[in-house]
Formats: sequence, C-alpha cells, structure tokens
Amino acid sequence: MAERIEKNVPGKETSMAQQELKGQRVAALLTDGVEQVELTEPMKALQEAGAEVKIVALKSGKVKAWDFDHWGEEFDVDLTIDHANPNDFQALLLPGGVMNPDTLRMNEKAVQFVRQMVRSGKPVASICHGPWMLVEADVVEGRTLTSYPSLQTDIRNAGGKWVDQEVVVDQGIVTSRNPNDLPAFIRKMIEEFREGDHDRALADAVEQASEESFPASDAPSWSPASATPNTERPSPEG
Repeated sequence: MAERIEKNVPGKETSMAQQELKGQRVAALLTDGVEQVELTEPMKALQEAGAEVKIVALKSGKVKAWDFDHWGEEFDVDLTIDHANPNDFQALLLPGGVMNPDTLRMNEKAVQFVRQMVRSGKPVASICHGPWMLVEADVVEGRTLTSYPSLQTDIRNAGGKWVDQEVVVDQGIVTSRNPNDLPAFIRKMIEEFREGDHDRALADAVEQASEESFPASDAPSWSPASATPNTERPSPEG
C-alpha cells in the first residue's frame, strides 16, 4: 500500500478552483473500508469548487473508513443506493480501499449506478482500487486506465488498456494509482467535472435548436421508401 502522504497538499492545488463546479451534484459511491484520504481530499476539493457532494452507500447511517493501516473516521450517509438516481447527479467519485470496491461490486444496484453514469456520458473519477467498479460495470473496454497495480490484469481482461501513470483521462473517466497521486488526480477531476458540465449544456443547446428547427409536428416527411434511386450510370470522367 502507498506511503502516508501529507493530507493538506491537494487542498493547495485546488484553491484556484473556487466555484468552478457551483450547481453540480456529485455522488461519492462507497461503503465500509473506503480509503479515508481518497474520500476526504477529493470531497474537500469538490466542495471548495462549489459542488454538492452526496455520500451514496449500501446502507443508511454511517460508513467507516480505512486509514492506511487501521480503521479511521466514520462518515454520514446521505443516500442509500436503493434511493439514489443517477439522473440526479452530474458526476461520480469512486474512491478506493481494498474492502470498499470489493463489497460494492457484489451489489447489482451499485454496479448499475456506475454503468448508467458512465453510459450517459457523465464524468467519473476513480482512484486506487476504485476502478474495480468500472470493470464490474463493463465500461472499461476500449479505454485506457490506471489503478492500483494489482488491478491491471482485471482491466486488461475487461478490454481496457492499463498504464502506470499518476493520472489518466480517457473519455471522461479520470483514474489514478494511489494516494500519492492525489494532487494530480484532484486537478484532473475538477477539470473533467467542469468540462463535462459544459459539454452537457452544449448538447442540450444543440438539441433544443434542432427541435426549434424541426418541430415534431413539422418534421421532414422523407423516409427510405420515398427516396428514388438514381439508376443512371456515371460518366467515365465523373
């Protein structure tokens, strides 16, 4: 496991991110055994950037974190997975810790939550053992990721490419290897969460413009059956 790091370092990296994520709701999906610093530092950075972070867990009450080599603090659960709707969130945080994702990936509702967030194009940030949930959700194929090294075979078997880098971004998914990578992980997480929100706003604007140009009651009447094929031979010079 990674060596203990100075826990106040990432906060300095994100001080410039004030209010960049104002109005965004971020789900932090976790359970008992979550690596404490991989939850607290990203959550602190997100809140400083203006995001509202909700802890989503398997059961109500509290979850107990793991602090490197011993049990750590307890955190209040905001929503259980039974009542969490992916449509209510703009981004997803998947912290690590060995016990945490190993338990989560056995819960089909938790797996489906991750799958729906990724497939709907929402940005996801996952560190250390957290990418186990991406493997279980079947969203790794064709993507490049990093993680705690022991996951590399699982990622490759799921169709992904594993690399040994402090942070990797691929199609809106941010991954890092361990707590030592938190400063780089947090920078990219804030960046991707901000850009993801912008991309959705742009997509909504394009869709709205399309609807205004072609209202449902005035849609083009063309269909494949109405098309007349061109049977003329092209000229040799064409």
